[in-house]
Amino acid sequence: MAVLRILGLDPGLALMGWGIIDMQGTRLTHVAHGVIATKTVEGLGGRLMRLHAELEAVIAAHRPMAIAVEQAFVHKDPSAALKLGHARAVALLAAAQAGLDIAEYAPNHIKKSIVGSGHAGKEQVQAMVRRLLPACGVTQADAADALAAAIAHAHLSGTRAKIMAAIG
Repeated sequence: MAVLRILGLDPGLALMGWGIIDMQGTRLTHVAHGVIATKTVEGLGGRLMRLHAELEAVIAAHRPMAIAVEQAFVHKDPSAALKLGHARAVALLAAAQAGLDIAEYAPNHIKKSIVGSGHAGKEQVQAMVRRLLPACGVTQADAADALAAAIAHAHLSGTRAKIMAAIG
């Protein structure tokens, strides 16, 4: 049975969480996770360049086949939404340059896939990620959110495969 390696991303300009899982059939296995951190003193261009370079390194090291990116949650602060948009653009660019299949999911969809409630808190998401991937030991919320995006994609791609098999 083929293994599908999925990179999940929780984009952010200050902290970009990433998590990688393998899916073989219905079995999910933790591969790696982490957070890419930038500082305001680097300036916007420098921060975006760091995110891109480190994300390229993660992709090169782990060779995922697909990427699941959390969609932007529109905040009341337009400046924060714009910064998040820049970080998401860098993530999508790195994925496209690597030739990855790109999927985007709303935060509520990811939470519902993982916890069963679209309005679950970060602590609930983190607890369920640790339950679904016991070997991960994730402690950072951004990395847990990224792993949750990857898990949500695995669940959806598994469902999509079943539907295609039934149709075909």
